[in-house]
Amino acid sequence: MQRKRLVLASGSTYRRALLARLKLPFEWRAPEIDEGLLRGEAPRARAERLAANKARALRSAFPGACLIGSDQVAVCGDALLAKPGTARSAREQLERCAGRTVDFFTAACVIDLEGGLAQAHVDHTAVRLRRLSSEQIERYVAVDEPYDCAGAFKAESLGIALFERADSSDPTALIGLPLIWLAAALTRAGIEVP
Repeated sequence: MQRKRLVLASGSTYRRALLARLKLPFEWRAPEIDEGLLRGEAPRARAERLAANKARALRSAFPGACLIGSDQVAVCGDALLAKPGTARSAREQLERCAGRTVDFFTAACVIDLEGGLAQAHVDHTAVRLRRLSSEQIERYVAVDEPYDCAGAFKAESLGIALFERADSSDPTALIGLPLIWLAAALTRAGIEVP
């Protein structure tokens, strides 16, 4: 039986590692899309738009494939949290968010070009961070180096120690790809999981 070609539209090493958990052969490519903010766009809508645009961006490069796009938007209050990029920015984000809730909207889109099926989903994860001292933040950032993670922490690593609680329907969504939903979506697209 010939398998459908499965392609992850992402350059994220975190998303590749998550998709690899499903034990399916897949390819990946970072799509080139405009990730700019749209005026008045809600965080959930932005995540959903970018996930779909990432999957659509690879249609011509992978004809007939089943494409997966994903994106995550993090906010603390009204502040959009980008990937910090530096230790200083990571410390600033954590100082802003300590003792508060950070909301993550993780969107996934599956487009089965051969079957003509498009599916979309957004998972909401609310992470309540503990109150943290400057010294705790400094130590955490030095050890985990969360420069490429919105919110400036790695939930799959030492960052979990910063949490007071996390509420989500899918713990993998916080890392970047909601596998519970994705496994069902791939099954609907004719890809057997497991």
